[in-house]
Amino acid sequence: MKTKNYVVLLVSVALMTCCTAEDPFGSSSNWNNWSETGIPGQSSSGSSTTTGELTTFTVNIDKTTAEPSTTASAYLPDEEDDLQNNSFTTEVAIDMSNPTAKSENGVEITVNGGHVTANHGSTKNICYVVSGTTTNGSFTVVGDKKYEVKLDGANITDPDSAALNLLSGKRAFIVLTDGTSNTLTDGTGGSQKGALYCKGKLLINGSGQLSVVGNTNNGIHSADYIVFSKSTNVYVKSTANHGIKANDGVFINGGIINVEVSAAAAKGINCESNIVVNGGRTTVITTGGGTYDATDKEAKGAACIKADSAFTINAGELWLKSTGSGGKGINVDTEANFCGGNVYIVTEGGQYKSNNDTSSPKGIKADGNINISGGTIWVRTNGYNGEGIETKSTMNISGGEVASYAYDDAINSKSDMTITGGYIYAQGKNNDGLDANGNMYIKGGLIYAICSGTPEVAIDANTEGGKKLYLTGGTVVAVGGLENGSSLSQSCYQSSSWSKDTWYTMTYDSNTFSFKTPSSGGSGLVISSAATPTLQSGTSVSGGSSVFGGIGIMSGTVSDGTSVSLSSYTGSNGMGGGGWPGGWR
Repeated sequence: MKTKNYVVLLVSVALMTCCTAEDPFGSSSNWNNWSETGIPGQSSSGSSTTTGELTTFTVNIDKTTAEPSTTASAYLPDEEDDLQNNSFTTEVAIDMSNPTAKSENGVEITVNGGHVTANHGSTKNICYVVSGTTTNGSFTVVGDKKYEVKLDGANITDPDSAALNLLSGKRAFIVLTDGTSNTLTDGTGGSQKGALYCKGKLLINGSGQLSVVGNTNNGIHSADYIVFSKSTNVYVKSTANHGIKANDGVFINGGIINVEVSAAAAKGINCESNIVVNGGRTTVITTGGGTYDATDKEAKGAACIKADSAFTINAGELWLKSTGSGGKGINVDTEANFCGGNVYIVTEGGQYKSNNDTSSPKGIKADGNINISGGTIWVRTNGYNGEGIETKSTMNISGGEVASYAYDDAINSKSDMTITGGYIYAQGKNNDGLDANGNMYIKGGLIYAICSGTPEVAIDANTEGGKKLYLTGGTVVAVGGLENGSSLSQSCYQSSSWSKDTWYTMTYDSNTFSFKTPSSGGSGLVISSAATPTLQSGTSVSGGSSVFGGIGIMSGTVSDGTSVSLSSYTGSNGMGGGGWPGGWR
């Protein structure tokens, strides 16, 4: 990597930028090339289904809705990356409809048919103003100094190479002129890395529109990092590989970004380093299925966002959908940090298997820790073996709203899971709600967890491996019970049965949490809170604050209802089954 120093700094900056949120409640066979939606005999004895907006929200390309106004402080790896700190006062006009060779203001322009090359050498402050249309041309820039390319109604198609080929290794500022529409398209006749390729740092600014279509490789590719600024409107499509590709970082500070990719195992936004989202609205849809990588010797699926290092979101919106087998919403090789903003993810494909290796669909998957301290995260997975939120390390939730409705485990950690705050909804349609393959520590927050049925449980820890659920605080509703052998420092209560599709209200101190039960799910109901709770069924609720897509209401006005008889629950027997830890079989 060419920019090691700033990457180390970036991880620190991204983590420091994460906001902290206070606790609102106080302390098999060898099938080959296989894609499936279900296997008889491998699910639990029941299934869990529900209603609400979490089950119905959709993800669509949206170029017109205004970007969110709330942003975090823009992140720029270097102060030179800010357009306002630069002055590109020497303009050189390039008309792609009628290009002309010329020498102007220290710039040499050469023309070969519709292909234009501009060389500004060591000349500073150059701004190329590019306009006009060509169906067989390109614009290439070389030079030893940073520069600006102002797209002012440019429509460039190159059947054989990159439409915009920025071969200078220096900073390239692309500015989209207000009120203009610009398109860059390549063909299938070359070996280019992208329809828009940049050898140096790529900094996208302006309030115009840009559409980039890649037919040979990526849509946009930078060999360094890419920064998207507020007010930009960028659409990227690739039929052959990734939508947006960067080697050293992708930083979204604002704007409207839409990405569509259709190739097998293609990524919407792919970065070999860190990805940071500080604002804007980014929508990514992948439709390609899985493929087997013979070099890496593994099955791979598509992903809307793939970071080879860390991923952090502080503000803005992400709308992500992956429809192919093995597809993922967010796939991170190290740590994933959710500090603010809104994230909505849908995966629709099942598991992909080839050469005895599999790629399972996931809403969010990280090899390192997942840290959630703020914002909203909604995840829905429909296909076989699809887990909602999964880490191969530890899960830490301290704030925000997290709602996951998954085919398999809703929220899963290979190691410990710690919850100290936030609102958490976890429903496993065919497995556990919350599942820690290490210890589970619940110290705060509000948790509504639902499992599919015996032997699964709503909240599971790895007792088979000598681990345990430790419940010391928070507010808990568990349809399907808790793991047997749990350590319950805070008193828990149980009802042996519950009615489906019914509004219940749990009252504790002066607080109320009203929740709608699923249409099917695990047996028994366990509740817990710092103060001794009461429970009513069949309640009517008005007002209050809606959570989890309308199936939970905080502090609503409650009427009607029937008192539910509760008995003490110790966790030493009861409804927890303690089956195999989900997701890591």
